[in-house]
Amino acid sequence: MFISLERSGGFTGIGKVITVDTTKIPQHQAEQLRILLESANFFNLPTYIAADSTPNRDRFQYTITVEDKNKQHAITVGESSIPGNLKPLIDWINCNAK
Repeated sequence: MFISLERSGGFTGIGKVITVDTTKIPQHQAEQLRILLESANFFNLPTYIAADSTPNRDRFQYTITVEDKNKQHAITVGESSIPGNLKPLIDWINCNAK
């Protein structure tokens, strides 16, 4: 499985892209990612999750793309609109992927 997390926006506007190839990380981490994707119901989330009613240009926007076997799905979400079931996945990638 291949996962890409692209962060854009924020106060400085400096983007960041983190990629994870689960064939190149320890088995237990790959399993954690799979569980987080399932818990988020990732492949059934809409491709765009609208921002809340309080716009803030200094917030980040995330685009997460997952390719798994014959499936591919990407979603874009603003920092203030991240659903609770998706936040652990974003946090895991930010903290554990290099």
